[in-house]
Amino acid sequence: MNLLLLGHGKTGSLVAEVARERGHTVRVARSADNANCAALAADKSRDVEVVIDFTTPNAVVPNLTACARAGKNMVIGTTGWHDHLPQVRQAVENSGTGLVYAANFSLGVNLFFAIARTAAEALRHGYHGQIFERHHIHKLDAPSGTALALQKVVQDASRRELEITSFREGDVVGMHELTFDSLNDTLYVCHDAKSRRGFAEGAVRAAEWVRGKRGCFDFRDIWQQV
Repeated sequence: MNLLLLGHGKTGSLVAEVARERGHTVRVARSADNANCAALAADKSRDVEVVIDFTTPNAVVPNLTACARAGKNMVIGTTGWHDHLPQVRQAVENSGTGLVYAANFSLGVNLFFAIARTAAEALRHGYHGQIFERHHIHKLDAPSGTALALQKVVQDASRRELEITSFREGDVVGMHELTFDSLNDTLYVCHDAKSRRGFAEGAVRAAEWVRGKRGCFDFRDIWQQV
């Protein structure tokens, strides 16, 4: 499969590495290569089957719009843009393209969400819940997209919105902790990422899955199919 990777930061570099290990051809467009979405022009993206975005929140909507115009399916691994999801969804539907987006592409994190959905039952039995998240000091959004997704998972299961406390420390890849406290005991549910490779593998698997599909998909709903 021919992939175009937008962004070449720490996670983006791993995405390119994983994709090549899985037998795909990858062309990388750094920010200078994609000024005004130049890398997504029809003459430059003709052979591209799926575009993977690991850029910045303010670049996502222009990139997606350009992909839709060029008829290219897309995977968005960038976080911090979900306020624009209705606009993005409409662009995908109007163009007949396919998109997979996620707060987190790690398979482990999505298992964590499934566990959290069950654990949220504690809130019906006198427990008080909280969410804590830690990331490296360079992360642009706080709370993290994963923490917000976790908050929604618990809210959907319990109709209660938990407070999120964010920390930005050193080179922490990503730690998310869900706690339920009572007078008798405390429950801890935690996901601690050891490296960014889990995010990269999930994004590449999503690209393989979305090739040839139409529609807008949250990775949380389709991860078991990849």
